Amino acid sequence: MAGIFGRGRGQGSGQGEAANAAKPLDTAGAHVKDATTASFATDVIAESARQPVLADFWAPWCEPCKQLAPTLEKIVKAAGGKVKLVRLNIDEHPEIPGRLGVRSIPAIIAFQHGQPIDGFMGALPESQAKGFVERLVGPLDDDADRLAEAEAVAAAGDAEKAAELYAAMMAENPGDPAAVAGLAKLLISEGELESAETVLASVATGGERDNAIIAARAALALVGQAAAVGDVSEVMRKIAVNPGDHQARFDFAILLNARNRREEAAAELIEIIKRDRAWNDDGARKHLLQFFDAWGAVDPATISARRKLSALLFS
Repeated sequence: MAGIFGRGRGQGSGQGEAANAAKPLDTAGAHVKDATTASFATDVIAESARQPVLADFWAPWCEPCKQLAPTLEKIVKAAGGKVKLVRLNIDEHPEIPGRLGVRSIPAIIAFQHGQPIDGFMGALPESQAKGFVERLVGPLDDDADRLAEAEAVAAAGDAEKAAELYAAMMAENPGDPAAVAGLAKLLISEGELESAETVLASVATGGERDNAIIAARAALALVGQAAAVGDVSEVMRKIAVNPGDHQARFDFAILLNARNRREEAAAELIEIIKRDRAWNDDGARKHLLQFFDAWGAVDPATISARRKLSALLFS
């Protein structure tokens, strides 16, 4: 992708006081800025080597753009440098959005290590926009340190202590989505699926849309799917006989994920997408996104597979 941005025209740098006045929000702050065609390579591509960068394609006449802009700025500033927001007025600078195939605005494309890795269109509610950013950089809440401690204890094998930490957070803030999700995922890892479902049901009203809850529910669903697939040797036999058997390859991906072979599971779904993007109503891509939800935004398998998926979708 980097080559796309290497020969900008630098247009519009001095255009339109009226257009400038119509910008949806102030550019103050180290983590939010406006770009031009000429500066896009530096502001977005190069900068994304340091942290994820959200490229916001907008126009002064776009009302949804004006609705989304302050929401994005609030979230990015709350992230404290974990992510940056760079806006590009498509009226003044149409070349790059044209090359990226942006046909509707607002369009947000996340870049990391010089490559587009995710995106969305339209004015999302704040909770969903925050969830999008958290998939890139991890939790933005004040309890992140306590959550990290509980996760570290669980990773060290002390499930009982981790459960106590999550329970303490839930006692202080009943229904807290982050604590509920953490405890549920711990129970899932211990095979206590019914208990995990019960814990997830205790989330506060509205918390079901929280990114951590979505991740926990995705993990729980994936466990059930793996149990329903059946024998791995039979699935592998089907693929060997017919590499175009997308259902068998899809089932194999589910079984690989259940064995924590995440990179291989993602590779099987990406292979389906390469062969037939429309198969099963875009089922391979949708299931890969479910993997991403369950694994988390900062998991190496998520980062690697998201990059490969983006290369396919943006090609």
